[in-house]
Amino acid sequence: MNVLFVVVDDLRPALGSYGDTLVRSPNIDQLASKSVVFQNAFAQQAVCAPSRVSFLTGRRPDTTRLYDFDSYWRVHTGNYTTLPQYFKENGYFAMSVGKVFHPGISSNRKDDYPYSWSIPAFHPSSEKYENTKVCKGKDGKVHANLICPVDVSKMPEGTLPDIQSTEEAIHLLNIMKESKRKFFLAVGYHKPHIPFRYPQEFLKLYPLENITLAPDPNIPKGLPSVAYNPWTDIRKREDVEALNISFPYGPIPDHFQRKIRQSYFASISYLDMMVGKLLKGLDDAGLSHNTMVVFTSDHGWSLGEHGEWAKYSNFDIATRIPLMFYVPGMTTPVSYPGQKLFPFIDPFTQISRLMPQGKPKEIVELVSLFSTLAQLAGLKVPPACPQTSFHVSLCTEGKSMVQYFPPLYGGQKNVSNEGNNTNTPIAFSQYPRPGDIPEWNSDLPTLEDIRVMGYSIRTAAYRCTLWFGFSPSNFTINLTDVHGGELYFTDTDPNQDHNMYNKSVLHGPLTLKLCEILEC
Repeated sequence: MNVLFVVVDDLRPALGSYGDTLVRSPNIDQLASKSVVFQNAFAQQAVCAPSRVSFLTGRRPDTTRLYDFDSYWRVHTGNYTTLPQYFKENGYFAMSVGKVFHPGISSNRKDDYPYSWSIPAFHPSSEKYENTKVCKGKDGKVHANLICPVDVSKMPEGTLPDIQSTEEAIHLLNIMKESKRKFFLAVGYHKPHIPFRYPQEFLKLYPLENITLAPDPNIPKGLPSVAYNPWTDIRKREDVEALNISFPYGPIPDHFQRKIRQSYFASISYLDMMVGKLLKGLDDAGLSHNTMVVFTSDHGWSLGEHGEWAKYSNFDIATRIPLMFYVPGMTTPVSYPGQKLFPFIDPFTQISRLMPQGKPKEIVELVSLFSTLAQLAGLKVPPACPQTSFHVSLCTEGKSMVQYFPPLYGGQKNVSNEGNNTNTPIAFSQYPRPGDIPEWNSDLPTLEDIRVMGYSIRTAAYRCTLWFGFSPSNFTINLTDVHGGELYFTDTDPNQDHNMYNKSVLHGPLTLKLCEILEC
């Protein structure tokens, strides 16, 4: 079975298939209607490069030792086998389009080619204009703004990166059709990552009067200052900078909050159109009957919840992501070559509220993608990593999610579930800080500046986070040096607005449990 792996940037589960009644995402919802859709999937660190390296190597950030953007794991920690590399070594033609690995030092400036890919990774030529001054302001001049709806025909090269990536991915699918080779095609989309540069017509889908503010815009009472994300990357955009918002806690004016939320949702519908065209391309190439499709994001994004914007935290809003698996014959009935499973749906004319085939509520992690995809493809699942795995090239720190797939269409009979984990599912996330007080480098500290690491456990009942002293010189934490604690009970406080860490008789045992796990 072929693999089409779609990863998007900064997408929280703001999709119709996740119950969002405002967002128009008919093509992703159509994929969800033929997929197993995990309701509680979490990233391991809410920032691009560490998250991507984590799920593409099957290792947690403490093993890749990448918490920023400035090191390459193969020379910094260990020569780890990656997910696409494993498929490549098992006879697949592996291809990367767009933002899959984070470009730059963290992927050796070559997207880990030639290790992970059969051919050099494709990056759209218009990518280089992503942060340049192309946003037309009320003064008639162009700016480097956060909010940037555009006339695509007037953009440099007359296109946008995600449009180019979709075209290239469809081109590669057609080549794979002719070659009849097994393939692993990863397609990485930029949106809804900031700046919100998208075709301006998508604003029509979201009249500003229909946009509400976050239901919980206040900083949680009792939140330790080390946990706060001061959204410094947004503050540097020209239109936000012009608002003269006080640092670090000054709120964004309500009217501008609505504009940010409006543009985030418009970016999702633009993304949905690209995904729809990609899936139609899979159909048109006659490959949807023997290609599994995985759709996910590298982390979530805050839209004013807790007074925060962007990612850079351990809250659910920053770590929870959409995750769905379409597997022919398992999540849908057996199909035949040429059958059209993904007709394109125009988000401007149709609203799809198709429901997922299966909606597992178990807590799962992105680090488990490696073992899950290997198992679904019928490959040998990499062994669990030993306690210290820096010198082990092939192993994984995530357990396969196949054990949580509902028995749809009898397809699960063909998938071995040996070694299923019967323990209560738990997800781990972490985030580094340079100190206890929000500073301009709090969101993206470089390794040498990290002095505190926040480790977070998410179970079905609670999220517990402890902030420990951290030494960047030897990558160790001091379990006796606690800089703050957070405890939120999901049943009574699903938005995590009330920190009960210092008020609950349970915080002691939870602290011991987290410390025990970290020490192990």
